[in-house]
Amino acid sequence: MGAHASPEGPEVPDELREYRRTIDNIDAALVHLLAERFRCTQKVGVLKARLNLPPADAEREQRQVARLRMLADESGLDPVFAEKFLNFIVAEVIHHHEQIARDATG
Repeated sequence: MGAHASPEGPEVPDELREYRRTIDNIDAALVHLLAERFRCTQKVGVLKARLNLPPADAEREQRQVARLRMLADESGLDPVFAEKFLNFIVAEVIHHHEQIARDATG
């Protein structure tokens, strides 16, 4: 394997370039997955507003955190990181649901 000049900079080893391509593909997949997740949670927010349900569901969130921590541990991912990641997503979802509820009530 050699090293080639590329847009990444001069003399990037082929092995590093290949790892970076894989990382780029994974990042793209993560963005697409998050976009799909938020499309679905937007629909949940509309349904909750229509049914006059609260934007947050603390019991479900606790179950999801426990489930995600278990999945992370089984996958070799730091469960603390997985929980922080889920909390970040859930906070954004709740914000969206609150906005949807406000819009629905005028």
